[in-house]
Amino acid sequence: MNDTDRDQVLLGVDVGGTKTAVCAATASGEILNRQSFATAGPSDTINTIVSAARAMAERAEAIGVSCGGPLDWERGLTLSPPNLPGWDGVAITDQLSEALNAPAWLENDANAGALAEWRFGAGRGCRNMVFLTCGTGMGAGLILDGRLYRGTAGLSGEVGHIRLADDGPVGHNKAGSFEGFCSGGGIARLALRMRTQPHPSSPLDGLAGGELSARHVAQAADEGDRLAQDVIAESGRYLGRGLAVIVDVLNPELVVLGPLSWRLGRRWLDPAMRVLQQEALSGATAACRVKLAALRESIGDYAAIAVALDRLDSAAS
Repeated sequence: MNDTDRDQVLLGVDVGGTKTAVCAATASGEILNRQSFATAGPSDTINTIVSAARAMAERAEAIGVSCGGPLDWERGLTLSPPNLPGWDGVAITDQLSEALNAPAWLENDANAGALAEWRFGAGRGCRNMVFLTCGTGMGAGLILDGRLYRGTAGLSGEVGHIRLADDGPVGHNKAGSFEGFCSGGGIARLALRMRTQPHPSSPLDGLAGGELSARHVAQAADEGDRLAQDVIAESGRYLGRGLAVIVDVLNPELVVLGPLSWRLGRRWLDPAMRVLQQEALSGATAACRVKLAALRESIGDYAAIAVALDRLDSAAS
């Protein structure tokens, strides 16, 4: 894109399980306008996206869409994401492109988050970066040799599926997986397992399995609850194991950690870094920094805009 192109408006669409956001922005990352609303079925949601986009910009250079997988990024299809019931084979990019008269592209939220942190956040200037979602689930977006790496079948970055222990909380239908130990849902399940062990009375004891969340664990830890602090430390140790695998296999210069990293803080990160130092090759560890995502709550907006920018730049090269 030349300088004139970069003054034009881009549209970003972040489709989440409960909320969808539409934003208009410049390619330099200035958010010009934003609107969010409850996610519904595909037809109603896409109609609302189009209405919001038309109110924000008379014309857009391109549209980027970030959405949880599985999806077909090449054809712009959602493939029944578990958090989006009814979104079965929805051609979201074709519909948006036709309605808004601009090219539209789709990317899974982990890849889109990686692009966002690489272009606008903690990863600016990197050539080899891994973004870990560290949220409700655990996935990764890979920037390798200065470009997004999707893999042969578009399935790269499924780090949550890696088994870190023979037994443990379930993630990706696999006990002891990276997602099982280190996602928001996994931490809640880890707390349920660990509270059966002898410990002083904990505020987590009164919460049933469907009620207990990582937020409860973090709050209890902040209030001095020993069980909650032990849960976070145990999860952190497994985060370190997962990081060691990533650092040894990919030898990145940077790993960027998503939302749980700033919510759980040093109680989570310090055990992780100790295990990383113990487990990974010293040369690879020395060459790699681990940082918290810089975009925080705005990452969804920047992720969608970064998808549009990435595909525009690919088309121009």
